[in-house]
Amino acid sequence: MIYTTHVTATLDTVKEKLSDHAKEQGFGVLKEYSFKTLLEEKGFPIERDITVYELCNPAVAQEALSTHPEISVYLPCRISLYKDGNDVVLSTIGLEDIISNFELEDELKVKLEGIFERIKALIDSF
Repeated sequence: MIYTTHVTATLDTVKEKLSDHAKEQGFGVLKEYSFKTLLEEKGFPIERDITVYELCNPAVAQEALSTHPEISVYLPCRISLYKDGNDVVLSTIGLEDIISNFELEDELKVKLEGIFERIKALIDSF
């Protein structure tokens, strides 16, 4: 499942404020990728401005990776941001799908579910 929200804020406003909104939800932004720039540099230009932000909550990441190193294929958490017509769209992978792929301890499962709720709150904050 992909969790998607269409927001009324402008693309520039979301880009400008995303890091602050992430901090409010307990995340740091590790990296930001502009696919438009990356692909253009490789000779494969696209018209749409698509940016992906990698987010991390170090405490939960440490716990998850310490007991389930294979979960690393899903980390860090990502938010995609782009325009679709007049809409600004924010999307992320539904962590329910990830959680269901692992036999997790109840406490870790609750923490990961909380992470997903905070990512949704971040996306919905615009």
